[in-house]
Amino acid sequence: MNTVSQTKAKQIRLKRDDLFKDPYGLYKRLRERGPIYKGSILKQPGWFVTGYKETAYILKDSSFFTRIPLPEATEKYSHLKQIQSKMMLYMNKEDHRKLRLLVNKGFTPKQIAGFRPLIEEVVDSLLDELIVKEEFDVVSEFAFPLTSLVIATILGVPEEDRDRFRAWAALLLQSIDFSRSHKTLEASDQLAEELSEYFSSLIAQKRAEPGDDLISMLIKENDCTENELISTFILLVIAGHETTVNLISNTIYTFLKHPEQWKMLNENPTLAGSAIEEVLRFESPTQLTARVAMKDTEVAGKHITCGEQLYLMLGAANRDPDVFDEPDEFLITRKKVPHLSFGLGAHFCLGSTLARLEAQIALSRFSKRVHTYNQTKTEIKWRPLTGFRALEKLRITVQTSN
Repeated sequence: MNTVSQTKAKQIRLKRDDLFKDPYGLYKRLRERGPIYKGSILKQPGWFVTGYKETAYILKDSSFFTRIPLPEATEKYSHLKQIQSKMMLYMNKEDHRKLRLLVNKGFTPKQIAGFRPLIEEVVDSLLDELIVKEEFDVVSEFAFPLTSLVIATILGVPEEDRDRFRAWAALLLQSIDFSRSHKTLEASDQLAEELSEYFSSLIAQKRAEPGDDLISMLIKENDCTENELISTFILLVIAGHETTVNLISNTIYTFLKHPEQWKMLNENPTLAGSAIEEVLRFESPTQLTARVAMKDTEVAGKHITCGEQLYLMLGAANRDPDVFDEPDEFLITRKKVPHLSFGLGAHFCLGSTLARLEAQIALSRFSKRVHTYNQTKTEIKWRPLTGFRALEKLRITVQTSN
């Protein structure tokens, strides 16, 4: 075997922080092995898919299932397992279709558009407070308050409880991430029990006094079991604000690193919509999702055996040079941005329209009020997650537009 072949035969080694500090170097190394590579980069070995075409194919093919992250045979973490097993995120075929059609009724384009005045009011109110301060943390003081209030309003969760969303979501997100530890799972299992009790009580309140909100609507439909309702509401609390918090924060971060694009946006505010699509491609909040093959099949000339795990590297597919010109450049005037950040097929992100609307309004209003901004001396920190691109904090100073 020659030297080149020997090099190609070696397994790719992964440093602990490769997937959250700067995953793009790893994606490049994986792509050099082809669009799909079999290895043991994560705890559970499987196929790592970096090609756009291959990722899209797997996302759309119903013979590749999504499933709960916990081992099927485990007797531990019973509360967490119960909740995850009833989440549509981990359901397939008819079970998933039934629940999704029901929840979709609360996320129609018309209903989401109806939240525009609320989102604009909240963004303006937050910016009024923050710009006076001149220095603030984008994550905890801007992105989180906005998204938590919006999803709390949609669901009908009491406003006084929305500040608890951040801690709930942060822990439960860790429990589904590939970096999760036994300690995280134990804490998440306890939280799952507490959240089950919380939403069970809230459901009882809504049955007695229904309101104009998603929880009341789904209860009225009466097509779900109580466990399905509880799992759905917990999922919406996490997905309903966590991804959007990261999208808004990643947007401010990305423009911070590309001042020439920020100047272009300031000169042409109509680019806000295309800018958000480019951020979704360039710094996708969701970097990695998984599927399991339910039958023997072939992808990109590789034989996939029934039961094998496939890791779909969305962040890599979004920078596939076969699909995107200059894939590692952030260009808000990019005309074609068919990114996979919201997935494809049956599991396409239910809240994508809401996430886009919140992010576009946040960016438009922010760019209208802020002329320039800079990172403070505080170090930028990424949360140690392998499947998500999530800032822990991003402190900036701002100069207002005159």
